[in-house]
Amino acid sequence: MSDLAPSRNPSAPGAAAPTRTPAPAPAPEDDPAFSGPLWRVALEGTTASLPFIVSVIPFGMLFGAVATAAGLDPLKAMVLTVSVIAGAAQFAFLELLTDQAPAIVAVVAALAVNLRMAMYSASLAPHIGKAPAWIRAIAGFFVVDQVYGLSMRRWAVIPQEPLPRKLAFYFGVALPMSTAWVICSALGLVAGGWIPEGLPIDFMPPAMFLAIVAPMIRGTANICAALAAVAASLALAWAPWNLGLIVAAAIGMGVGAAVELRLARRADETEAPR
Repeated sequence: MSDLAPSRNPSAPGAAAPTRTPAPAPAPEDDPAFSGPLWRVALEGTTASLPFIVSVIPFGMLFGAVATAAGLDPLKAMVLTVSVIAGAAQFAFLELLTDQAPAIVAVVAALAVNLRMAMYSASLAPHIGKAPAWIRAIAGFFVVDQVYGLSMRRWAVIPQEPLPRKLAFYFGVALPMSTAWVICSALGLVAGGWIPEGLPIDFMPPAMFLAIVAPMIRGTANICAALAAVAASLALAWAPWNLGLIVAAAIGMGVGAAVELRLARRADETEAPR
């Protein structure tokens, strides 16, 4: 029995110190960010989108008014709105048509303005890329500035949020935003004459998007890319048919990639054994 004494009496000489089993880490399901019904997550997305819907209302009506003034058939204008759901591209398309630019140039310019959507899609892929193909196709249709910005801002805080909850938030933002845009464009077609011609409301969506995205521009490469794109777009503002925007986007991406490669090379050289 004496050989068992140390284990029974911790204070006895030679007794092993008692060990404590660490408390298990809380499971993700215990985290409030990972629990709760999906409809509540979708409602969070809708709530987050409300300030931006306020900016969409006059902007959508303005598009309807501009389309009417440009002589675009209301049915064609609504087809354009429903199929594109991108105010900047739609305005560029109408502006070029009004300036008697070739139709192919107007289409290419609208696609160029929407090139940023390809970059948005690449950023969204790590978060919702594992969804079924048909869901990804629907999600891709609703990629616009505000939807992308609000979703990425949430996932920067909750990167490990389960896929169903990410999709619920994404569509909770996207559906109200897109519905408001389509409805307000239709109202603008009907009541376009009521909107003062010189009302400066076209700045609202870009300003709202900058408010979302600016805090997310972090790191040397992102900052350099943003500064290069801004400088190039200002320097090329004279270019016809919005071609300066295409060149500025390419310059910004090139500068960002070059800076990131340079930083990675410098880090490898620093870590290399001497």
